[in-house]
Amino acid sequence: MAVSAKAARKAKRKKPRATSETHFDQHAPSKLGAASLALLKSRNLKRSLSLVLFFGIWQLLCVTQFNFLINFAFLPSPIDVWSATITFFSGNAVVHIAASIQRVLLGFGIAAVLGVGLGILIGWFRPIEDLVFIPLELLRPIPAVAWIPLAILMFPNAEAGMVYITFLGAFFPILISTIRGVESTDIVLLRVGQCLGAKQWHIFKDIVVPGAMPNIASGLVIGMGNSWFCLVTAEILAGRFGVGYLTWESYVTSNYPPIVMGMLLIGLMGLLSTLVVDRLTKLLMPWRVTKKQEF
Repeated sequence: MAVSAKAARKAKRKKPRATSETHFDQHAPSKLGAASLALLKSRNLKRSLSLVLFFGIWQLLCVTQFNFLINFAFLPSPIDVWSATITFFSGNAVVHIAASIQRVLLGFGIAAVLGVGLGILIGWFRPIEDLVFIPLELLRPIPAVAWIPLAILMFPNAEAGMVYITFLGAFFPILISTIRGVESTDIVLLRVGQCLGAKQWHIFKDIVVPGAMPNIASGLVIGMGNSWFCLVTAEILAGRFGVGYLTWESYVTSNYPPIVMGMLLIGLMGLLSTLVVDRLTKLLMPWRVTKKQEF
């Protein structure tokens, strides 16, 4: 009994050991947040430096009039393009930018609705694929510039024709990506759904469409870029407003700095709109987590 009482008093006096694991668990979220913030700052710094390096090399090649395979002697330098940009924004820049954005968004929106909807139907229903896929494949390789004469004939005004050209740029990438996404649905998931007694509509809604979402998202991102890619071709029809029209007009009049300014402006607007589409599609796929390797 005395030994037992002595052991009990020792156990009572013994303090609970504070392990380093408990300490780590309490501060892990803050450390993780700090590490993520540091990584984000590092990535932003690297991207900023890449832009500075790009424009710096470009300026150096123009100043030295580098001429080996590529001739920079007559190419506008970043300083010339910056001067053209200031002149552009001191005028009616908002009218040109707004007109181009409206055409691209309208063409892309129509292409997204039709491309995703028709792609899902073609990928899931064989009779629909047999009915419409071959004619669409026949039209897909035709470049946007070849559609300009037909766009003039088909539509009552130039604005509708320009929207149609930007629509074509986005439609086929979205369509093909959606078809491939639906066709690549995991057969195991389909069999599991059937074994659990799910109806065709539920299999389609809960398995096929979510499984195709990564491909659909890729098609939407590529389609948005292609819409901006076709903008200059589309705005050849305009004759009045638009960044693409301004770029083409500068080429016709041999005014080179606005050409490069228009190209970079189209690239910037395309980059921003593509990032928006990418973020929105990621919100629709919260289950999809990707991780890239860090060097």
